[in-house]
Amino acid sequence: MAHIETALRDLNRLDLLAGGDSAIHRLDPRAKVLVTLAFIVTVVSFGRHEVAGLLPFAVFPLAMVAVSGIPPAVVLRKLLVVLPFAALVGLFNPFFDREPLLALGSLPVSGGWVSFLSIILRAALTVGAAVVLVAVTGFSGVCLALQRFGVPQAFVVQLLFLYRYLFVLGDEGIRMTRARELRSFAGRGMGLGAYGSLVGSLLLRTWDRAERIHMAMLSRGFRGEFHVRRESAFGRRDAAFTAGWCLLFLFLRLVNVPHLIGLLVTGVFR
Repeated sequence: MAHIETALRDLNRLDLLAGGDSAIHRLDPRAKVLVTLAFIVTVVSFGRHEVAGLLPFAVFPLAMVAVSGIPPAVVLRKLLVVLPFAALVGLFNPFFDREPLLALGSLPVSGGWVSFLSIILRAALTVGAAVVLVAVTGFSGVCLALQRFGVPQAFVVQLLFLYRYLFVLGDEGIRMTRARELRSFAGRGMGLGAYGSLVGSLLLRTWDRAERIHMAMLSRGFRGEFHVRRESAFGRRDAAFTAGWCLLFLFLRLVNVPHLIGLLVTGVFR
């Protein structure tokens, strides 16, 4: 349960980081969502044996972190949670694709190992960009951008409720687990058999608390719309931000920069 509490605290910290006042924070959410979406699509479009071409794309999340002032440790902790799942996806690639693809000196490297490394790198880039987006925009800002893009309001509201009720579910789970630990003696009631009733009680308690929260929202004038603290309009800076990054992504997709640098270096020292 301590892991759940830490995860909820990290999610809440992302929302707190979104209240910053850097140049990235002041951009319109639509610009940041568009650029992040273009980044993810471009990274995912690479072939399964591509590694060197993906490396220059790290400039986007690194630049966003540097300009916005987000602590890099926050992004790294999120990556450490996701990367084991990415490694599990490509775990068997080296066993199925054993054909040598390149050589490091006298050591041949199979295509399976290259594709495995490509999966890890793409997961790190896309998840890192998504985490940075939430940290500089906030989940409510991302949902606001989706609504302004024409996504149905009912879907956006449900997405916001899903995100907010994660904290309700987590809080109730932490309270129930802590109460069970305080009432147990000599390990009684701590086995797997008790989890069935615990999960059922958790569902009922979160349902009841969610209804109370919804009634409180209605009594305060909630009519299906969430209002953000900072209104923004899509201006010239947002257009320049979007166009500049998208053009850079297109250039990095069409031109293998590491390969080009390698050719220039070998040509100079030849």
